[in-house]
Amino acid sequence: MTILDAASDVLRCFTAERRELTVTDVCALRGAPKSSTSRLLRAMRDAGLLETVGDSKRYRPSILLFELGQAYRAGSTLLARAHEVVSGIVDQVGHTGYVSMREGLDVMGLAYMAGRNILRVGTPIGRRLPLAASATGRTLLARLGDDEIRALYPGALPQPSPLAPRDLDELLARIATVRARGYEVSDGEANPGVGAIASAVGDPDTGEVVSLCVTYPAATVTPAERSQIIDGLVDGACAIATVLGDTRCAALIARGADK
Repeated sequence: MTILDAASDVLRCFTAERRELTVTDVCALRGAPKSSTSRLLRAMRDAGLLETVGDSKRYRPSILLFELGQAYRAGSTLLARAHEVVSGIVDQVGHTGYVSMREGLDVMGLAYMAGRNILRVGTPIGRRLPLAASATGRTLLARLGDDEIRALYPGALPQPSPLAPRDLDELLARIATVRARGYEVSDGEANPGVGAIASAVGDPDTGEVVSLCVTYPAATVTPAERSQIIDGLVDGACAIATVLGDTRCAALIARGADK
C-alpha cells in the first residue's frame, strides 16, 4: 500500500458521526499498527490534510479539504444543475432535498437543501446510506447492468430494516421498476419513518452520476405531494439529461417509452 492509499484510507474513517479521531480510533478502524498510524497522521497534518483539535490528541480534516470540496461542487456542471432542480422542488413542497452520489456500496450526500416545513426529516451530509436499501441508491444502481449489480453483491445484501430488499432477486426486481418508470420510492428502509423519492442523471463527458432526492415524513406526506415530487424530479432529471446528452437516464428513457 502506498502512502497515498494509506492517507485515503484514513480520510475515509471520518464521517458525519466521526468528525474527530485519535490515533487509537484510526488504528481500530483500519486494523493498522499504532506506530505507523501515528507517523501517518502526523505526516498528513504536516501536509495540510489534517489538523489537530486544539491541544488534544484528536485529528480532524483540514480546511484545505473543505476548500477542495467547495471547488469540486463549483466545478461540476451536473451538480449545479441537479442542485437547482432539487432546490426548486424543495421550495414548492417544503420537504428536504439532497443531491447524492455513489461511493462503493453506499450513497453519500453532496448537497443538502433544508425544507421549510416545521416537521421535516433528513440525514446529515457525510452520513452514508446503503445503495440497495435507499431510493437514491437504487436509482444509481439502475444505471448499471444486472451482471454488474450481481458482481457488486456476491454475498448477502445489507438489510438495515425489514423493508429493504431481502435478496438479490428482489433488489433486481425493484431496479427493473426504476428503469421502467424513471424514479424510485422508499418508505422507512434506511431511516425509520422517513420516505424518499429519487431519480438519477449523469454527465457522459465527465462520467459523473448523481441522484436527485426529496425526503419527507412518511406518515404525513399526501398523495398530491408525492405526485408533485415525482413530477418535479422526473421532469428535472429529463431536462438535465437532454442538455448533457445522458442517454442512459432512466427518467428520460421512461418518458420516451410513454410517448
